[in-house]
Amino acid sequence: MNLALLTILPLLTSLAVLPLKGLRQVRVASLIGSAAQLILAFSLLFFYWRERMAGNASVMLFENNYTWYAPLNINIHIGVDGISVAMILLTSFVVLAGVLVSWNIDKLSKEFFFLLLFLSVGAYGFFISLDLFTMFFFLEVAVIPKFLLIGIWGSGKKEYSALKLALMLMGGSALVFVGLLGLYFHTNTAGGQHTFDILQIAGMNISPGVQKFFFPFAFVGFGVFGALFPFHTWVPDGHSSAPTAASMFLAGISMKLGGYGCLRVATFLMPEAAHQYSWIIIILACIAILYGAFATMMQTDLKYINAYSSVSHCGFVLLGIGMLTKTAITGAVMQMVSHGLMTALFFAAIGMIYDRTRTRQVAQLGGLLKVMPFIATIFVIAGLCSLGLPGLSGFAAEVTVFMGSWQNADNFYRMATIVACASIVVTAVYILRAVGKAIMGPLETKDYLSLTDARWNEKWAAGLLVIGIVIVGVAPFWLNDLITPGAEMMMKNIGKVIMLK
Repeated sequence: MNLALLTILPLLTSLAVLPLKGLRQVRVASLIGSAAQLILAFSLLFFYWRERMAGNASVMLFENNYTWYAPLNINIHIGVDGISVAMILLTSFVVLAGVLVSWNIDKLSKEFFFLLLFLSVGAYGFFISLDLFTMFFFLEVAVIPKFLLIGIWGSGKKEYSALKLALMLMGGSALVFVGLLGLYFHTNTAGGQHTFDILQIAGMNISPGVQKFFFPFAFVGFGVFGALFPFHTWVPDGHSSAPTAASMFLAGISMKLGGYGCLRVATFLMPEAAHQYSWIIIILACIAILYGAFATMMQTDLKYINAYSSVSHCGFVLLGIGMLTKTAITGAVMQMVSHGLMTALFFAAIGMIYDRTRTRQVAQLGGLLKVMPFIATIFVIAGLCSLGLPGLSGFAAEVTVFMGSWQNADNFYRMATIVACASIVVTAVYILRAVGKAIMGPLETKDYLSLTDARWNEKWAAGLLVIGIVIVGVAPFWLNDLITPGAEMMMKNIGKVIMLK
């Protein structure tokens, strides 16, 4: 399978939208293009499993390598393992759901769908890149569309939020670039050139001193995208002001670029430094988990509740990475998939509620189950997934992280695991309180009696995400089996360091 199709298809779809004139044409073209992305992602999963079942034990499958800029040995090197495939599947789900939720956008609709679809080009390209420079290129592709989506179609303090998000993510990108250049200039291929190639760098012995110096740049830089404490402050403002589909993409996909980069680049390529800094990563992750949970309890706006909750849940991703065990790393990737689906569903439900009631304040809502049962139900499902109800994806992912974390026999790691587990109680408090006040009970106002339930496009969007959440929750073994070989590859580098210790 040619992985380049994953970037070519959304790029052609986004460009095809621009010359269209009618709103219906724009919608249909966007829907067909995003549905084709989902089909392509499932085709990739099928061909990937077929290759593995046939005995193909290559580290990466479907590799292609094209020379981009020979003087600096920059190549478009693409390939996937199970971790990449999982992220690509997640992206396809969220993009299609985002297009469906945005069906009624009538303000500059052509430009809106163009930017939304163009965002997916950066995400797919990032997840299939095996060249650090190409990966960085696709990381940057996704920043400016976010700024425009929030600044033009957002609400509230949209200009401030868009600017803050863009500046912080570009600051994170600058740190990433320093880390990547540090790796590049300390590599030496057989031909005497430096290289950005991830697989080549992984096979080299980068000196511990170089790793220790450049690891913080790469990890913190990617961590900014993944809501690493204390660089998470763009998350609440960005999510609260973004239009619904942009919020879904920001939380569901963009924050996963950070977690993926922390794992694939910082931890995999600099295992010595990852081992030395693991205790700092774990402390910051635990702070994010608890801080995010307690900060969520104080929020009264539904979008802020989900935004601060995302800070807490993304802390589990960083916790799993910092623990440096195969099970914990597998759990971190499962948590990225779970959180991407769950938070996209949450933002979709919140957007549907706001479109009808014109408020996101919990105190002004109430009794919505009576007038909009479908929307209320998906809101409850998203909440139950967030608090880790068995049978939904949140439970499977978080339990895997906790089990992998507990495998570290050191008391420090086990105390961190206990602290992280304690956040579940706080999560249950704010989720059940939000559900009780906004969804249950008597109607807050008689005006809500005239509200309508979800439209066909909203039902399809929510149903798609719910299916993903339930499949991962009820049968997590397939996702675990998909991710585990990639986690084992990570552990080969990390294991060497631990053995030396």
